[in-house]
Amino acid sequence: MSFRFWRRVQLFPGVSLNLSKSGASLSVGPRGAKYTIGPRGTRATVGLPGSGLFYSVQNPGRASQSRRGNRTQTEPPAPLPIPVKDRLSLGFFQRLVTPADERAFVDGLRALHEDNETEALAQLESAPEQADAAWTAGLLRLKRHELEAAYALLHNALQRQSALGQLYAKYQINATTSFSVTHEVTAHIGPRERGTRLALAELHQLRDEHDLAAEHLRLILAETSEDVVVKAALAELLLEAEPIPRANADQVVQLSAGLENETPVHAALLLYKARALRALGLDEVAVSTLTQAYRRKKDRPEALLRQIRYERALAYAAVGRRGDSRRELSAIYAEDPGFEDVAVRLGVR
Repeated sequence: MSFRFWRRVQLFPGVSLNLSKSGASLSVGPRGAKYTIGPRGTRATVGLPGSGLFYSVQNPGRASQSRRGNRTQTEPPAPLPIPVKDRLSLGFFQRLVTPADERAFVDGLRALHEDNETEALAQLESAPEQADAAWTAGLLRLKRHELEAAYALLHNALQRQSALGQLYAKYQINATTSFSVTHEVTAHIGPRERGTRLALAELHQLRDEHDLAAEHLRLILAETSEDVVVKAALAELLLEAEPIPRANADQVVQLSAGLENETPVHAALLLYKARALRALGLDEVAVSTLTQAYRRKKDRPEALLRQIRYERALAYAAVGRRGDSRRELSAIYAEDPGFEDVAVRLGVR
């Protein structure tokens, strides 16, 4: 039996710093996609085809199994991890030869590990020339909703993007931004240009500067055009306004052109595509798109599947297929009576 010891320092809603024996991880969930990992079940981390990204899929209701009974005799034992506290401690002679800004970064992370956020900020902000220090301090300021200071720090980190991640790597600390896409799907991105732009997108959304938030997402797509995670975030952002502007709906359709239902992230983007099609008055095509999104159910979060069925019920009603619409709504009501306005639409409330 093995034990995993870790600590989580809450930064702001959707963002936390996870500290464990094996390292530290930083999780960032932009408001552009409003879902988070569910509290139960196991997670599998999978690569997105052709994107270089990873995402986690929650497997509800399936308890994780111990590997003790399945381990073969030839499998080497896992190496003992180095505690975070030891990695963030500089000895007397090491401090003498370590540059001041690098010492400030290490001391700042150790202070954060010890729940001393004020000291962490003081140390990290004393080393603005270190991209990793500016990046971490920017996220802490963002947590406090000190948006001007957060913007300055994150913009500084972005200007030094070639150095992002270097100090984290030197001290063997794993810093990962986690981009939540559905209730139980999260993409993991490291402290690079993409992660910094995602944090800036969150910041601009907090300021209701949706155009600037979208600009950062588009700049990511300019570098990695098949980044389906960022496509989903941008699509959700474009569909926020009510009613949905036709130009925004057209952009979402273009973002999702030729999309296949390969992963839960793809299914979420197909859901957004169907909403855009309905905003353009193309309800029949929306029905087909939602059917495509619902066709694969294995490893798909139940909340996502339920949302797809709800949207399909609305599309069915729009094209006059009221029997199909009611069947969908009835099935949803049986599973979750409080979902959206299903009870009202069925006339049971």
